[in-house]
Amino acid sequence: MTIPFLSFDVMHGPIKKALREAFNEVLDSNSFIMGKQVELFESSYAAFNKVSECVGVSNGLDAIQLSLEVLGVGKGDEVIVPSNTYIATLLAVSFVGAKPVLVEPDINTYNIDVTKIESAISDLTRAIIPVHLYGRACEMDAIMRISEKHNLFVIEDNAQAHGAVTGEGQTGSFGHMNATSFYPGKNLGALGDAGAVTTNHEQYAAKARVLRNYGSQKKYYNEVIGHNMRLDELQAALLNVKLKELPRWTFQRKEIAGWYNEFLRPVEELVLPVSTSLDAHVYHLYVIRTSLRDDLQAWLHNAGIGTLIHYPVPPHLQKAYKNLGFQKGDFPIAEEIANTCLSLPLWPGMVKKDVEQVAKSIQAFFISVKKTV
Repeated sequence: MTIPFLSFDVMHGPIKKALREAFNEVLDSNSFIMGKQVELFESSYAAFNKVSECVGVSNGLDAIQLSLEVLGVGKGDEVIVPSNTYIATLLAVSFVGAKPVLVEPDINTYNIDVTKIESAISDLTRAIIPVHLYGRACEMDAIMRISEKHNLFVIEDNAQAHGAVTGEGQTGSFGHMNATSFYPGKNLGALGDAGAVTTNHEQYAAKARVLRNYGSQKKYYNEVIGHNMRLDELQAALLNVKLKELPRWTFQRKEIAGWYNEFLRPVEELVLPVSTSLDAHVYHLYVIRTSLRDDLQAWLHNAGIGTLIHYPVPPHLQKAYKNLGFQKGDFPIAEEIANTCLSLPLWPGMVKKDVEQVAKSIQAFFISVKKTV
């Protein structure tokens, strides 16, 4: 049996007709930039996120950068980010001229450790970017208390946790501005690049709409120096179709994660995702950890099972950020996760026998290891 890391076939199969109809509607409308599909998606996604405002943009990185710019974060400022996040979180901070300040994650949840945030705050700190990594919601109530105490902005990076719930709200609704990606592999994915900003602040949304569109509200009249960061009309049309399916897909992701837990719990050599409340984790990824990660990945590859490593090199060890002066060992928790984590296949449409097949192959690997010791 061949089990890919990700497959869109079962997800898209039942909605292919609707996707094609959406494409044809855009084609026939002759309205390809900032049309009614973008307006409809912004309204629908704001309602889904339980916020008053959504601004569609070109991708997740641009969503974070735009949020920082709207809040006035720039040269000379510092922004707190997790040490184990994807590089895009740091790139956005760099693009506005600010400095990323890294804070280690909790080794159990993989999200930023709220007990370590305050010690990283300085007189230059302007914002915190919590990342809901792998689909698990951060401790947003605690993060918002810290931000209020120190008068800091919060920008959620919600690219991996569409629909996750924590404390008193849903991810993408806590921060002053919140950024998300609709990269195809996300829980809500476009058929290309796309992203959005969500907020409950009308004035921030209004500024974001100007900045994303060349600094203009009226064509050819430019109020400020802006960007071309608009959500594509066609991608918005396709997202309008897929957003209706997201609750069903999220339910399936949780079910698949439950099967993995059932089959892999007896494997003592593995660290499994920490169980959490039903709604706090939407399982963008099912991530296990083992010191034998590379050997296990090779074993699964030979068995026809696809896996990925999210992410093999933490930001502080990337060449792009050598200017920050960090060395190996400076962020040991991020390095530990990078060296031991492995993402297993998980996509809506997987059936229990698929998960069992993956689990049996993992069990066989550790049996083989014991035999060679």
